[in-house]
Amino acid sequence: MPVVVVESPAKAKTIEKYLGGDFTVLASFGHVRDLPPKDGSVDPDHDFDMKWEVASDSKKHLKAIKDALKDDPNLILATDPDREGEAISWHLLEALQSSLKKTSEVSRVTFNAITKPAVTEAMKQPRQIDQSLVDAYLARRALDYLVGFKLSPVLWRKLPGAKSAGRVQSVCLRLIVDREMEIEAFKPREYWSVHARLATPGGDEYDATLTSLAGAKLDRYDLADAEKAAMAVSAVSSRDLKVTGVTAKPASRNPWPPFMTSTLQQEASRKMGMGAKACMSAAQRLYEAGLITYMRTDGIDMAPEAVHAARDAIKAKFGENYVPKSPRMYKNKAKNAQEAHECIRPTDMMLSPDKLKVTAEDQRRLYDLIWKRTIASQMEAARMERTTVEIASPDNQVGLRATGQVMLFDGFLRVYDQGRDDDDAEDSARLPAITEGEAAKLVAKAFEPELAKARDKGGDLPDAPATQLAAPGMLADQAASTAGRQHFTQPPPRYTEATLVKRMEELGIGRPSTYASIVTTIQDRDYVRKDKNRLIPEDKGRLVTTFLVKYFPRYVSYDFTADLENELDEISAGDLMWREVLGRFWRDFSKALEGTSELRITEVLDAIDDALAPHLYPPRADGGDPRECPLCHQGRLNLKTARSGGAFIGCTNYPECRYTRPLSAPDGEEAVGDRVLGHDAGDEISLRSGRFGPYVQRGEATEEQPKPPRASVPKGWNPAEMDLDRAVQLLSLPRPVGPHPDDGVLIEAGIGRYGPYVKHGSKYANLPDVDEVFIVGMNRAVEVLAQKQTRGRTAAAPLKELGEHPDGGPIQVMNGRYGPYVKWAKINATLPRDVEPADLTQEQALELIAAKAAKSPKKAAAKKPAAKKPAAKKTAAKKPAAKKTATKKTEPKSEE
Repeated sequence: MPVVVVESPAKAKTIEKYLGGDFTVLASFGHVRDLPPKDGSVDPDHDFDMKWEVASDSKKHLKAIKDALKDDPNLILATDPDREGEAISWHLLEALQSSLKKTSEVSRVTFNAITKPAVTEAMKQPRQIDQSLVDAYLARRALDYLVGFKLSPVLWRKLPGAKSAGRVQSVCLRLIVDREMEIEAFKPREYWSVHARLATPGGDEYDATLTSLAGAKLDRYDLADAEKAAMAVSAVSSRDLKVTGVTAKPASRNPWPPFMTSTLQQEASRKMGMGAKACMSAAQRLYEAGLITYMRTDGIDMAPEAVHAARDAIKAKFGENYVPKSPRMYKNKAKNAQEAHECIRPTDMMLSPDKLKVTAEDQRRLYDLIWKRTIASQMEAARMERTTVEIASPDNQVGLRATGQVMLFDGFLRVYDQGRDDDDAEDSARLPAITEGEAAKLVAKAFEPELAKARDKGGDLPDAPATQLAAPGMLADQAASTAGRQHFTQPPPRYTEATLVKRMEELGIGRPSTYASIVTTIQDRDYVRKDKNRLIPEDKGRLVTTFLVKYFPRYVSYDFTADLENELDEISAGDLMWREVLGRFWRDFSKALEGTSELRITEVLDAIDDALAPHLYPPRADGGDPRECPLCHQGRLNLKTARSGGAFIGCTNYPECRYTRPLSAPDGEEAVGDRVLGHDAGDEISLRSGRFGPYVQRGEATEEQPKPPRASVPKGWNPAEMDLDRAVQLLSLPRPVGPHPDDGVLIEAGIGRYGPYVKHGSKYANLPDVDEVFIVGMNRAVEVLAQKQTRGRTAAAPLKELGEHPDGGPIQVMNGRYGPYVKWAKINATLPRDVEPADLTQEQALELIAAKAAKSPKKAAAKKPAAKKPAAKKTAAKKPAAKKTATKKTEPKSEE
């Protein structure tokens, strides 16, 4: 039987089912070889010779493949249909050379979907390994290695606290840092808009916006302040108005193309809050189960048979009106046709999400998204009517406009509409029947609810004349029929994973298979944090980016990185030699490395300090020197590094002045310098700023007490408002609440790494509010601890009960994190992918349990004595039997 090798055991299981007993299908478990993580694995001095090493975990998988090749020397490499899959096949072939005979046939097959027709058809069309794709992989791997292992040590030596750099990751990080700098440099600009609530002669109401004043068209910033807005409100409210024109235009919206990798990641982030890594993991499992086509692709074209299947599914589910006259064709945007695959789509268009037999929630939701996008891409366009109504005063001094939209036929929108990253929603307000020439009457008290809501929120009132109503951010005429709203221009939004992937795609940075790992890596290195789905650079990330932009500008340039990606594509197309590309890169890169050899850390810090000055030392409100030390008023602030790594802002008068603060004040608050709050029990209580934020301290460090009592200022407390009483409260923590009524063990309340808590022995329970730490009583503390003990401890209900095991104990089908499984005592046996929980019989379950028990003899042995409790009395006196059981536990070890 020929040996077929794929990457994963799940994929192997599915393919083996399709191929039957004529083939032996085994998994390589991903790459079997890689470059050792040490210097010298890529040798630029010897034509970029690469030293590969078989991973320790891969040796057993390779052995299984070699053993199988003894029975049949023919090898079929069926790894994924992309550059990475081609590389895995090449590595396998290289590692298996010694086990292949001269007469062995080695072939490569690829399929875009793991379905029986696709797999069997692929087996009929074998080919050889595509060396051009392998060369592109080798070039990418060598480039990433050279940057990582040559540039990272420079970072470690010259920038204490930095972790590492990457060829694409560093450019991705720069995108996030550059966006943050844009946000910080942004100066908001005020402007106002004026609106009126109008009514038709029949009493139907609608809203209109002022578009012209004094006979001239209004631009966005023409109403620059409250004074001009008040004049505009008066101009509208003091005039009669009538409809001067009504225009209705038909419009249509065409569906979005089916998914490719980047757009799938973007939509999963927008609609499900799913990160790129989680999205690709769920998609991988759907692909291996044969439910979707290959999920790493930059193509949006769809196979003709799939298009017809989609059209049939649309007709069956939604009716013939939703099927366009001719199939929709989408142009493939792939830069390299050799690596262009079909779009990501369901393998069976008739398998709607409600019929899907998948228990994992993330997979079900992702399949629902893919199915809807695919079906919608072949549906009829949505048709609507957009109406514009022009209103003016008889003297033409004021002009207003009302717009609305009416959906005539929903088309593809019945199934799917793409999510939006930021507020760019269309105006879809409905308008009543309006006729040209009719009067447009102002509606009194129309804006009163909005004015009341604005007052409730609080804030400064705009300067409005006595004849008008005012609220924070609003003003209106006395009748509240016309209102002005205050606006400020907004800075560009921080990136989400979706918008970051979209931007990388626009710039040509990275490729579909790399987006998830790039975004994950910069977060794992603590260069970036995610807050409310937005990516925010940490200070460490800023320092690394600033260092690289200063000393290696070319290698974090967007254009250079994109051009290099294009060269890799040309290598995979066979148009460039990979060693030539590496040679050109290394020639310049090595010179840049040499240029930093003489740099001293102080030089680097000074350069970064100057580059980050607008961020580190923003202008002061009083116009003073932003670098003047706020504590001693003599020293100057500059960037310093700590022994433990990282950086902070300190005073040049150290050690006389010990003022420090972190690079970024939390939540945009101004950093507060050291000050004495007062005295308690003879000790000086002071507020100080440290590298990790503000804290309070009792006394000073002495030889007898090198670490005086300290307590961090809790998140949410303003350091500027800290006083002696609150500081003493903090320093007194943890606070004893009293002995627990059940066992007498002391309950304490305090503030820890994860926030406020109560503690009973070794058990902790969080409190919702910091202030509660100082007032929590015994009843409340016992209640919170009890809730923590019982939270999440309710046993999950089984999917199915299968009766008693012959050795005693119930057999149950449970739903787990990785899918359904059979549970008996301590043995959990995963269900095969082709077996549904509802269809499982007790006989099948017993077979799965037995097979699992054979692999886990300790768990099986632990169960048997417990299952024979009635016989315990008879065997209690036979102590030697217990020894015999103990000896049996060691037998599997001796067999190994």
